Amino acid sequence: MLKLTFLGTSAGVPTKQRNVTALAIECLNPYLSGSNQQASKSRPWLLIDCGEGTQQQLLHTKLSLHQLVAVCITHVHGDHCYGLPGLLASAAMSGRREPLTLIAPQAIATLLDAIKLTTELHFSFTIDFIAIEEVLQTEENRVHIALNEQHQLSIDITLLSHRVSSYGFGITQNISRHTLDTAKLIAAGIPAGSLWGRLQQGEDVMTDDGGQLLSADYVDYEKQRTRVVVAGDNDTPALLSTVVVGADLLVHEATYTTDVLTKIQAKNPEFDPMHSSAYLVGRFAQDNGVKNLILTHFSARYQSFENSDSSTPNMAHIRADAQSVYQGNLWLAADFAQYIVNSATDLSDHQETDRVQYLGSARSDIVETK
Repeated sequence: MLKLTFLGTSAGVPTKQRNVTALAIECLNPYLSGSNQQASKSRPWLLIDCGEGTQQQLLHTKLSLHQLVAVCITHVHGDHCYGLPGLLASAAMSGRREPLTLIAPQAIATLLDAIKLTTELHFSFTIDFIAIEEVLQTEENRVHIALNEQHQLSIDITLLSHRVSSYGFGITQNISRHTLDTAKLIAAGIPAGSLWGRLQQGEDVMTDDGGQLLSADYVDYEKQRTRVVVAGDNDTPALLSTVVVGADLLVHEATYTTDVLTKIQAKNPEFDPMHSSAYLVGRFAQDNGVKNLILTHFSARYQSFENSDSSTPNMAHIRADAQSVYQGNLWLAADFAQYIVNSATDLSDHQETDRVQYLGSARSDIVETK
C-alpha cells in the first residue's frame, strides 16, 4: 500500500488555503502485524517536490524527517524546490544521521552547493545525489531503493514538456512475503528447528537422515505490487502513455480549465505557460484507461469551494472540465488530503474500482466540505 498526503496543491504561488507543490508518499507494509506493525512515525516515506513552506506543512502531519527515504524533485521552478534547503537544514538540526537519497535535476545540486557556501549550511548526514539527466542516459531509466529484503521501491523517470526540463516519477512498491507451511512440515515429520527457518529463507536443506527438503515445497510466496505515477508540470500528458500502463493511480497537474488556458495563450502568443488543463488530463486518462486520477497544482485564481453556478473561478469548474471527457474515479487534491492506494492483494472483497480511497484530512482542525 502507498499512502499519499498532499502538502501543497497550488501552482506558482501559495494561497490562504493552498501551499505550493509537495506530496508525501508513505510506503506501508500490510504484511506486518502486531508488534511489528509500522507506527505512524516509523514508516518510510518519499517526498515528491518541496515548494517553499513544505516543512511548515509537515508539522501538521505525523511524518518524521528521520524516516524520509528519498526526495524527488520534478523540475527547478521555485514552487517545486525552494523549500528543499530549509527542509534539509531542519533534518540536520533535528539530529538526522541516516543517508538521504535526492533524485533531481543536476541544477539542484548546484543550488544546494551555493546555499551551503553562502550560509554555512552543514548537513549531519550524507546526501546521495542522483542526477536525473544521468539516470535517463542509462538503459533502465530508473532508481532502485531497498527498504529491506522483502520491501523494494523502484522509481522510473519520464521526460515531460514544460518551460524547463520537467519529469514524471513512476513509483512502484514491491513487497514479498514467504509463509512457511508448518502444518505440512509437521505432517512430514519435520520437527520445528533451524531447518524451518532455512526453508523459509528459500534454502533447500538436508535432514539428518540424508533426505532433501525443497524450500518451494514448504513455502508459499506472495508478492504485492502498487504503482503510482506522479507528473511534474507538463503540457503534453501523452508523454506518459507508456508509464501509466498498469498504474493504480495518476497524479497530474491541472493548472487551468480549458477556457482560461486558451485565453492566456491568446492574450500573449509569445508566452506559453506550458501547463495542462483539466480537460487535457481528463481526455488523456480516459483514452489510456487510467481508472484513478488525482488533479493538483491549481492556479491561484481558482477558489477552493465548489459551486458550478458561481462566476468566481472555483474547483467546480476544474472538476467539470475534467469530467466532460473522463469517466473514471476523479479527485481534486487539497492541502493535507490523504489517500490510500491498495494493491490487488489488499482488496479482498472490494471491487477493482476501490483501489484508491480518500481518507480525509491529515489536519484535525480542517473540516472537509462536500
